[in-house]
Amino acid sequence: MPRYKLTIEYDGRAYAGWQRQANAYTVQQALEDAFARFCGETPVVSAAGRTDSGVHARGQVAHVDLTQARTPNKIREAVNAHLIDEGVAVLAVDEVSDDFDARFSAIKRHYLYRILNRRPPLTLERGQVWLVKRKLNAAAMHEAAQCLIGKHDFTTFRDTQCQANSPIRTLDHIAVTKVDDEIHVEVSALSFLHRQVRSIVGSLEYVGSGKWTKADLAAALAARDRAHCGMVAPPDGLYLMRVDYP
Repeated sequence: MPRYKLTIEYDGRAYAGWQRQANAYTVQQALEDAFARFCGETPVVSAAGRTDSGVHARGQVAHVDLTQARTPNKIREAVNAHLIDEGVAVLAVDEVSDDFDARFSAIKRHYLYRILNRRPPLTLERGQVWLVKRKLNAAAMHEAAQCLIGKHDFTTFRDTQCQANSPIRTLDHIAVTKVDDEIHVEVSALSFLHRQVRSIVGSLEYVGSGKWTKADLAAALAARDRAHCGMVAPPDGLYLMRVDYP
């Protein structure tokens, strides 16, 4: 049974996250329905990361097994033809060995969070960035964020509904940069807890606005207590950018 790796882009606004649900429409369902219409099969499309409702992807990775071999180009073109009315596109298809697993073979995941820091309301990018009207200090946010790098108990930045067995995670990289009137938060790690990135970004917004200091962020991390987290940033500005494999 041939296995294929899919690189996928989607606008998360219309979907209740990645994972198929009984009573809500998801990205996984959109893709699996497209495969069913294309090849008459009902394969499971398994992803590297189960993004939340409203979260976007520019480089989500998934794998799918088909009973009949087809060229990668044929799969990409046919599936996209059945996604024409969706906010989902398959960017690339590669045939891979059957030991490749989009989730468990991944060695690093890269996320970008976009904050639009201006007074005027959103127009063209509504639902695609977080609009913060009060002026933010990106340099202060970057400096404070460096205390999060490394292996830590991230209970403070973990959603109470998180099902992970452990709150321990290793954050490999976090950078905050100002790009015109946007502030970008880039975060990389092997894996993340439920809403960890959005919790970190919301707390960094406190630093950028002057509500918190670098010491306050460090104290929040050390507290290992969800009650010490700042606000949770909305899903609008979060993008899964890339997933790395050996």
